[in-house]
Amino acid sequence: MNFRKLNPIEIKQLEQQNCICNNWELIDISTDFDPQYFINVEFSGAIKINSQNKVISLKGGIEKHAGIYNAVIHNCIIGENCLIYSVKNSIANYKIGNDVIIHNVDMISNEGESTFANGNEISVLDESGGRKVLIYDQLSAQIAYMMALYRHQQKLIEKLESHVFDYAQKVKRKFGIIGNGTKIYNTGSILNSKFGEGVLIKGASAIKNVSINSKLNAPVIIGDSVILRNSIIQTDTEIAEGAIITNCFVGQGCEFGKNYSADHSLFFANCQGFHGEACSVFAGPYTVTHHKSTLLIAGMYSFLNAGSGSNQSNHMYKLGPIHHGIVERGSKTTSDSYLLWPAKIGSFTMVMGRHYKNCDTSNMPFSYLIERDDKSWLSPAVNLRSVGTIRDAMKWPRRDKRTSDTKIDSVNFNLLSPFTIQKMEAAIETLKNLQHIAGVSNETYYYQNTSITMSSLVRGIKLYNIGIDKFLGNSVITRLNNSNLKSEEDLRNRLKPDFSRGEGKWVDLSGLIAPKSEIDQIVVDIENGKIADLEKLQQTFVKLHAEYYELEWTWAAHLLERRLEKKIEQITVEDIRSLVLRWKSCVVKLDWMLYDDAKKEFKLSAMTGFGADGDESTQLADFEMVRGKFEDNSFVQEIQSHMERKTELGNRMLKELDACDA
Repeated sequence: MNFRKLNPIEIKQLEQQNCICNNWELIDISTDFDPQYFINVEFSGAIKINSQNKVISLKGGIEKHAGIYNAVIHNCIIGENCLIYSVKNSIANYKIGNDVIIHNVDMISNEGESTFANGNEISVLDESGGRKVLIYDQLSAQIAYMMALYRHQQKLIEKLESHVFDYAQKVKRKFGIIGNGTKIYNTGSILNSKFGEGVLIKGASAIKNVSINSKLNAPVIIGDSVILRNSIIQTDTEIAEGAIITNCFVGQGCEFGKNYSADHSLFFANCQGFHGEACSVFAGPYTVTHHKSTLLIAGMYSFLNAGSGSNQSNHMYKLGPIHHGIVERGSKTTSDSYLLWPAKIGSFTMVMGRHYKNCDTSNMPFSYLIERDDKSWLSPAVNLRSVGTIRDAMKWPRRDKRTSDTKIDSVNFNLLSPFTIQKMEAAIETLKNLQHIAGVSNETYYYQNTSITMSSLVRGIKLYNIGIDKFLGNSVITRLNNSNLKSEEDLRNRLKPDFSRGEGKWVDLSGLIAPKSEIDQIVVDIENGKIADLEKLQQTFVKLHAEYYELEWTWAAHLLERRLEKKIEQITVEDIRSLVLRWKSCVVKLDWMLYDDAKKEFKLSAMTGFGADGDESTQLADFEMVRGKFEDNSFVQEIQSHMERKTELGNRMLKELDACDA
């Protein structure tokens, strides 16, 4: 667009409209500038104003022409068709995009050079700063995981922090930025901040040193009485209703409100926080807390559902708040639960009650950790048969609020994966060893400051074996499905992994499930400069996430060899036939367990409180009107459908195997 200087007639009209300026020569205007839409404006410094030709529709049917009314503007670039009015103090040192509305704000100012929170240090897990994470605009859960937990690899940390520092220097500006289509209403002060496109801010109290990386097709909403400081906010996120977010990174698709407060914490894809508080938390994808009196402190979580009054303690009044805990993916804490850090809780564990001893149940996934008589009792594997666990796994993908074309965090939703199955294998070995050492008739076994009853131990071994057989059957059938097998040799060739990548231990990098060897290689590549910047590192994690199923088969093939106690070159059709039959049995068994667990929600005891002022028949009628009938429940129908689909799949696989014998 071409710009020009104001002519004397325009200057005179502006002055008649109560506009003032110490030096009109410092103002550049579009060639179609119309002074009638600039009223009661004080200009200072260098100003550039683009075309203001549009009539803007506001709420309630009010229309107002683009322009500037009742404001102080200093050193600003104003985009096309902006509406700026009722600025109580000033707008200073800002580049304002096209189609921006700013109405009734105290002040918008950028002072000196700002990185807009890029490079800020967040003291996660260890409040003393021992595991600090440097945040930047495109931080992913996986990169943050490395920064927080790989502190022992000093060269890696130096490289990562150097890359973040370099990025922060690149985005450092003397001007704040307000992106195209942003709307700011009834807001207090905004200092040293940059906003992407399509941000909606309505009624926020204060925003200082913040980056809001919104997009027009994935907007960010900041609502009433919100306070944001020293933080970075990603796309599709809403922060409203008096939330206070300071020194935080908030990832894509998150939602905070109802006076939630968070300090020195990281939140990644689709986290939610209401009423409670967080301090020094590493909240991986789908960490959810909806209740008052719930404190998440110095913990690492993902796919967590924190119950009302859940709490943790990260110090013992000796050397300060230096302890932290890890609650692995998919766990739940019930109302008024408590965990003493340091502790490590296994994947998909339900924590109930108060636990005053430091425990490590990380190799006992899908368990219940329950307080009884001031002791921590562990029931291994029982969550495998819980309808709640399966329901959670089904709802997570459906609740992904990320609409942006780029999904920054790599999120694997699988319940059964090499990460959890390797732990099941370890759990079986541990439980059998406990049984061998203490005796098969022992009433109670002791493990990592927890107690396990004899019946729980025996049941745990059985359920873990079912879980392993289900995973292995899924992997084998997927591998062999539609392979047109003609002989046993075809079978063995198909079962052979395509490469060795995927062997050994697997890890969960806050949503990304991958072989440890692949992560180790990434570390080496960062240290030697092969991965030379943050963008390349992010692409590496995205690629690794996309390769999950290829890598999973390598690991599953070795699991198959361990379970059959023979090499793939020795596996027979009969071995696979037996595995498929066992898989069918395991799937049906687990589904019937889920079916029975779901049925508990429709028993008479669950109807307490229904059918007011009536008899039992009224109670049943009222219950069915509100909750529906058991057989009509969508989840129950899904279980039944799942059994049918898996049975049909197994039968089809058995027919393919029959062709190998022919």
